[in-house]
Amino acid sequence: MQTKFELIAEARDEQGKGASRRLRHHGRIPAILYGGRSEPTALTLDHNKVQLALEHERFYSSIITIKVGSEPQTAILRDVQRHPWKNQIVHLDLQRVLEDEPVRIAVPLHFKGAEICPGVKTEGGMVSHLKNEIEVTCLPKDLPEYIEVDLSALHLNAYLHLSELTLPAGVQAVDIVQGRDPAVVSIHGQRAEDPEPAAAAAADPKAAAAPAAGAKAAAGAKPDAKAAPAKK
Repeated sequence: MQTKFELIAEARDEQGKGASRRLRHHGRIPAILYGGRSEPTALTLDHNKVQLALEHERFYSSIITIKVGSEPQTAILRDVQRHPWKNQIVHLDLQRVLEDEPVRIAVPLHFKGAEICPGVKTEGGMVSHLKNEIEVTCLPKDLPEYIEVDLSALHLNAYLHLSELTLPAGVQAVDIVQGRDPAVVSIHGQRAEDPEPAAAAAADPKAAAAPAAGAKAAAGAKPDAKAAPAKK
């Protein structure tokens, strides 16, 4: 089993909102490690190291080594809770993984070939990413960092569906297993913009002349004569 990231953790005994606030004040993040035929374990992690790891796309779909004392455990990231307005991680949920048990996790899609596909290069279309990640199930040793999506053969108004992607050996798409086959990317025509006023006038000179004629007539109209004073 290959691991991409390693975090040093400490077990924590105190729990509750007050204890969590104290941990965050000292640069620690409360976390929970659960699953894997073991009891849940409350942990604390270094905030800065976790925040640095979260900047990597691979961290969200990798097997992570969690070291609690001298005992390493493998896990995947299940949830990240962030502060509403501060640049602060509030809590992590981590799930243990076992070598012989499949994991279910979202894996990012990496698109290639958009600049050379006929739908864009010669037919004037635009690429629309309908999915940026897909959920897969596999053994931990088979977990890919990403799934590659090749657009190089797509034409205008074409769709590429999940079933058409090439998945690594041992990896299954959850949607396909459950009988669904959503589109992940399409090539569509560019949206027409409203014509410029000058272009519209050139296309229909009568329509452009009508407002001008109306304005000229209004300017040449004589003002109403003043009412004569009433006789006594």
